[in-house]
Amino acid sequence: MRTYDFSPLYRSAVGFDRLARQLESAARSSQENGWPPYNIETTGENAYRIEIAVAGFSPDELNIEAKENSLTVTGKKAANDDASVQKTYLHRGLAERDFERRFQLADYVVVKGADLSNGLLTIDLQRELPEALKPRRIEIATGKMIEDKSRKADKAA
Repeated sequence: MRTYDFSPLYRSAVGFDRLARQLESAARSSQENGWPPYNIETTGENAYRIEIAVAGFSPDELNIEAKENSLTVTGKKAANDDASVQKTYLHRGLAERDFERRFQLADYVVVKGADLSNGLLTIDLQRELPEALKPRRIEIATGKMIEDKSRKADKAA
């Protein structure tokens, strides 16, 4: 597996340290085992959905945490301490291992809700731009002269 050294970027670019950290994080996360599988889809111009296959997990065994520009989904399987029920498997194909899946979110992307149905954890996301960043129409004045207040004060004196 290749590793990339982003230190030259730190030396020559000012203010791009966050971008370099995201690139390093993406390079590290590409080496993950790929479990559990997931889909990311767009459901509108500023709406997204993440679907994660979490068959066998109950809602109380899953944790979703959004912090800054990161979304972390964690699954911790409850220990089956019932010693009276000893299971003997002929084949064990269902993974019941703990997991942690991280997603980098763009600026102003917030989690709107989550739902667990038929073994799929669905997380809805929405990009919400602040009013100050939304495009706005600027009216153009026509036929009006802008008078210089300093000239007006000189004439009055």
